[in-house]
Amino acid sequence: MTNHLVFEVGVALVLIALTAVLAGKLKFSIIPFLILVGMAVGPHAPKIGIIDLTFIKSTEIIEFFGRVGVLFLLFYLGLEFSVGKLIRSGKSIVVGGSIYVSLNFVLGLLYGYLVGFPTMETLIIAGLLSVSSSAIVAKVLVDLKRTANSETELILGIILFDDIFLALFLSVMSGLLLGGSTTILGTITAVLISLGYMLLFFIIARKGAPILNKLLNIKSNEIFILVIFAALFLVAGFSEKLHVAEAIGALLLGLVFSETEHRKRIEHLVIPFRDFFGALFFFSFGLSIDPLSLGGAIWLAVGAVILTILSNFIAGMIAGRKAGLSHKAASNIGLTIVSRGEFSIIVANLGLMGGLMPILKPFTAVYVLMLAIIGPLLTKNSKNVYVQLNKWFKWETKKERKTKPVNQQSHHMD
Repeated sequence: MTNHLVFEVGVALVLIALTAVLAGKLKFSIIPFLILVGMAVGPHAPKIGIIDLTFIKSTEIIEFFGRVGVLFLLFYLGLEFSVGKLIRSGKSIVVGGSIYVSLNFVLGLLYGYLVGFPTMETLIIAGLLSVSSSAIVAKVLVDLKRTANSETELILGIILFDDIFLALFLSVMSGLLLGGSTTILGTITAVLISLGYMLLFFIIARKGAPILNKLLNIKSNEIFILVIFAALFLVAGFSEKLHVAEAIGALLLGLVFSETEHRKRIEHLVIPFRDFFGALFFFSFGLSIDPLSLGGAIWLAVGAVILTILSNFIAGMIAGRKAGLSHKAASNIGLTIVSRGEFSIIVANLGLMGGLMPILKPFTAVYVLMLAIIGPLLTKNSKNVYVQLNKWFKWETKKERKTKPVNQQSHHMD
């Protein structure tokens, strides 16, 4: 019975709108609120008269809207940065990304081993502990108006590096877990295709801007937005066909358009879609979690959360300092990339598809939810966290801070 579909989606949107109003009043990131509301309703919720909070009929469409939300969030993030800048800071991105991924992955392996997981489960745990949430980090950076900060470029670079790692990790693990005809050669080929595909977008962004400027010289907003969205969905869908995450395709297309003279116009038109579908993504993620299945995994997840916060902060500090950023900007990196979300869920789902231990699902749910709440809080209060840590570690004395050039100080402002 699909005749109540629009009504169900309408009820979901009312819940999302009320949640947004509440988050706005509390001046807090909307993300954890939306996840919690999604968890509170969903398949296990009661029916109240004609209002069905189980969202069973509309789950698929809400999930699809959520996927669209991730595309818009990452497309917008790509628009905010220029490929020229990324190439110029290429060395710090590779260094920072390597430090970030290795530290998280090794600590994840140790954690899996110490809590007694078998080898495959340990690898999955290490993988999901290593991948930051591009969607949450993007949303928080935009919400806090930090896209122009000196460290944000390196944050985006680390996320991009992290996503390359995710593509490699998923192709290797699906070969190991799902077997089939996947050989070492097949896995290497898949990895090379992913890297070649990313490189292609960087080349288009650097060399193709004059052609794109002419092609996008469209007076009508209606036609312009149709052309942009057609490109976005086609590129994202095609990326998925090549086993590159569709969200990465959206980010790469954003990077291409950021090099054109139409960037501001695209940004302006995309913002309402980013906000609307982005909210649906976090709500749909909450819908997929059954609160009753969380009990047994809580302590396991708490340990992983503490480990992640520590390793992210240390990795952020090392990467930032190596890139020549101030202690304050470097601490912002570690406190911003700590959020976990959509990609950790993807890694856990792969483990479940491969028949690994069912505890992976509730473990991942608690782990992601906690870091979806703690991550934005740490980012928002990064200034206070830094001040407290500076008292202990004495990174910057008052004298040093006073003698800093004015432009450098304003550059690192939150």
